[in-house]
Amino acid sequence: MSQEDLNVSLTGVCDLFDVRAEIGLAASENDIRPGGKPMEGAKKYRHHTELLEDESIDAVIIGTPDHWHSRIAIDAARAGKHVYCEKGLTRTFDEAIDLYDAVKETGITFQLGHQNRQVEANEKARQIVEQGLLGPVNLVEVTTNRNSPWGAWVWDIHPKANRDNLDWDTFQEPSPNKVKFGDEALARFFRWRCWFDYGTGLSGDLFSHDFDAMNQILDLGIPKFASASGGIYFFKDGRDVPDVFQATFEYPEKDLTLLYSATLSSNQSRGNLIMGHDATMQLGGQSNQGSVAGFIVTADMESTRYKEKLQDGIINSQYPIYSYTPGSKQIDGITSATARYFANKGLVYTYREGKRVDPTHLHIKDWLDSIRNGTQPRCNIDVALHEAVACHMATESYLKGRRIEWDAKRRKLV
Repeated sequence: MSQEDLNVSLTGVCDLFDVRAEIGLAASENDIRPGGKPMEGAKKYRHHTELLEDESIDAVIIGTPDHWHSRIAIDAARAGKHVYCEKGLTRTFDEAIDLYDAVKETGITFQLGHQNRQVEANEKARQIVEQGLLGPVNLVEVTTNRNSPWGAWVWDIHPKANRDNLDWDTFQEPSPNKVKFGDEALARFFRWRCWFDYGTGLSGDLFSHDFDAMNQILDLGIPKFASASGGIYFFKDGRDVPDVFQATFEYPEKDLTLLYSATLSSNQSRGNLIMGHDATMQLGGQSNQGSVAGFIVTADMESTRYKEKLQDGIINSQYPIYSYTPGSKQIDGITSATARYFANKGLVYTYREGKRVDPTHLHIKDWLDSIRNGTQPRCNIDVALHEAVACHMATESYLKGRRIEWDAKRRKLV
């Protein structure tokens, strides 16, 4: 209620599970919200094509599993609807190229759901890099640490789900492998992130957050090479996506390597590191000074830029030369390990002029403002393609067991 009124109406809800569709319909009629009671509630649709035929709908938010993203987004673009699509962009590389082309051809306003684009700490970090305070950056490390079934996507199977209120056939229509309706199908519906049939696992689901943040801070773009490895070492529950995953991304033209390391069976918080010749920036994780809510910058003892200050004792390489803490260091009201993980990534809330705000709300606002003003949002289709290609390169490397190269001229993975 404390967020800005975005002046929109929720006019349509489409979901393959009736129970969740009803929740959406109820939300559309909620009068306890900015702007007051809506004039009428949303209309329920079973299939997205029916929703897109509604001329009263100007824009859509796609919150489906990844394997439906491209088909719905492309259909929406061709229907003249603006699109906000949750990450990762698509399930496959080819789908990402097709979606990119559709958005460019139709001219609709597209926003990928990386709300970290609104996080104030990332903008402050970008300013530090632009000022050259880190010196040449040659190595970046980003990490994921979780240690719970919920954090590993073993989500609850809704007790009311059955053949009559859940459209399983439509759900699995775009997936490469088909499963008969039953207990396995229900597990796949509610825990879809555990299978490559519907998503991309750690790469598109969690690495995508950190890649986009680093792309925001460093302007990385698409890597030239990617190599990935890992396996299912802990959650041996029928999934086929790894629960331990490592990936290396090479940027020869930038003299830079990005490393990603992930595990779903340890909560050891490692944070993210941007390592320069003169200083290192740590975002999140633990440092010598305790937990890092925003980021700290520490001079390197062999720095050229800070050599004299280090020799004169003005700077001590054991302590930060700069720190940024958004609001309070405490993560208020965050209880579960998964929630703490997202809070440390800056994905629960951020700050504007000392006031705590919801970055998802800001990200939706950015998209709506762009639609109204004819501008480009922060995570537009060009930025989205960077994320998609990088994540798909890692996934393809893992599945094929070899290094993957991005051919920018042909827009192909080789």
